[in-house]
Amino acid sequence: MRNVLFAAICLALGAVAHAESPPPQPNVLWILTDDHRYDSIRAFNNMLHGREMSELGYVESPNTDRLAKMGTTFINTYCQAQGCAPSRASMHLGRYPFRSGVYEFEYHNNNAEHCRPTLPECMAELGYQTTHIGKLGVRLKTIKGKWAASHPMYQQSFYFKDLAKDGLCAWGKDWISEINGMKFDKPFQSLEFFVTPEGKFEYCSLELEKIMPEFAGTCADTTEKYDLLRHYNPKKGKHIDNGMILAGVSSREAGKTRDGYYASIFVDYLNNKNQSFQVGSREYDGVDTSKPLFCHIGFDFPHTPVLPPADFRERFQQHTYKVPVFDKQELETMPAQLKKQVMHGYSDHFTDTEKQAMVQDYYAFCAYGDVLVGQAVDSFIEYSESQQQPWTIVYVCGDHGWKLNDHGSVSKFTPWDVDSHNPIIVVSSDKKAFPADKVVTDFTEFVDIMPTILAAGGANLDDAKYDYLDGKDLAGIVSGEIPARDYVIGESHAVIGPRAFIRTKDYVFSMQTRPGKKRGEDMDWARTASYQDLDPALYHMPTDPKEVNNLAFNPEHQHVAKAMQQKLLNIVLGDNRVEVDWGDNKALGTTVFRSNFAPGAHDGKLNF
Repeated sequence: MRNVLFAAICLALGAVAHAESPPPQPNVLWILTDDHRYDSIRAFNNMLHGREMSELGYVESPNTDRLAKMGTTFINTYCQAQGCAPSRASMHLGRYPFRSGVYEFEYHNNNAEHCRPTLPECMAELGYQTTHIGKLGVRLKTIKGKWAASHPMYQQSFYFKDLAKDGLCAWGKDWISEINGMKFDKPFQSLEFFVTPEGKFEYCSLELEKIMPEFAGTCADTTEKYDLLRHYNPKKGKHIDNGMILAGVSSREAGKTRDGYYASIFVDYLNNKNQSFQVGSREYDGVDTSKPLFCHIGFDFPHTPVLPPADFRERFQQHTYKVPVFDKQELETMPAQLKKQVMHGYSDHFTDTEKQAMVQDYYAFCAYGDVLVGQAVDSFIEYSESQQQPWTIVYVCGDHGWKLNDHGSVSKFTPWDVDSHNPIIVVSSDKKAFPADKVVTDFTEFVDIMPTILAAGGANLDDAKYDYLDGKDLAGIVSGEIPARDYVIGESHAVIGPRAFIRTKDYVFSMQTRPGKKRGEDMDWARTASYQDLDPALYHMPTDPKEVNNLAFNPEHQHVAKAMQQKLLNIVLGDNRVEVDWGDNKALGTTVFRSNFAPGAHDGKLNF
């Protein structure tokens, strides 16, 4: 009898202990693409417009479509800044630009008093091994004495520049100090090269041709060989060795491009359990099966150079696209800052043939990247299930969007929808927090990525140490525990200069936030500047989905414009705004300037 009672007590204690034990931490794969229009994804087109194809024409995305079926799509996600570096910073820091002080491509440090741990550092605290592959784009450093040294956020990283030096790519740019035994007094900055299937480097630089006659004619040869279309200014004309590559064919086959290597390296990383493996001339550690995995893959596609592999390119050349038509009358009401950006990336002077090539190759590149996304996802799920571990996948469609002659330009940097609308898919192995084939139409933002991943990893977001996070756990938005936002916001200073935006279901309003970029100066400028000096833009989405007709000075819409102006001003300038003089890209500055005249203004609600 005593033994039976003892066994019952042990069983009961075991049940209690089991009930109190936390669920196992899932492996987490975070996939991020670059300069990626949402309309290249059939699933997103269906959700937003009731059609599979882009309004421009044919697209294909079977692997991303499959992810959408497997999990929950946050279809109305917007980025916080329409430039690579500040957008990626908002994801890794979990903060708006006006809270982190990272507004463009500046190098910044983690020594300033307002800085807090990044996403991968927080995941490491939770017991994760953290790995990064591909493009990172977060220019974070740490001050060591008189210098600001690179700060390794991830425990192990596979960077493009390291891979490119070993020819593990099809195209690259690098600082090169020696070629064919000839050393240069001053290294070539960002010398462009192509890599042949045999591993030979083909350089493209007219300056190099002048210095080393043996390279004479190589720029013209590569331009013809790879059918390159570079962006060019209508006044200056075409140049064969500069301008971003908007169309062309990869010098190597599918799988042997930089993105192709990111995917294959990830597979090799998972296959080399608890042992090192070779990538080019370097040795790396394979996955540690004793720890949960957090891996971030930063794919470069479809960022320029747009060079799809030949088989993808040939297939998409069979399709004719409806290139966005630009009416120059739009310039008459276009704000000066946005007009500056349009002129910077102006493309409406391209011939019809060039415009077709630009669009065809862009969507071909997206389709190729979709194959690589599928390869990474399948290997990750296979690994996790072989280890009997739960898993979570976070897929982000671009750090921002991209214009294909929309508004007459090819580029990003503006708060127009085409540049800032970037859906997210979250898939979990248990399908509970993120149900399969579910679409969430509430507004979500890139700052939500960090708290979502942390919560999936077991973090208690109610802990005071996470108070600095601006975003919300997407699982709470799915369940309804977190109220829906009435608007999304952001601010970017890159190319066009300081400009903030607020977007609702019906309207988007944007304005200049300061006259210059000097941090800590003129922080109060927008509060006293005239409405006209704010260079405002207001678009009514239901009647003007392309955001062409600026209503900022239209009398019938003045009440909306002024209300949105005040709300935006109170939030980005008055609700704990942070600016830091980072030190002219030396990342040595730590002085924090604050503006906090409207604390609590960012409440997620519209009061008009």
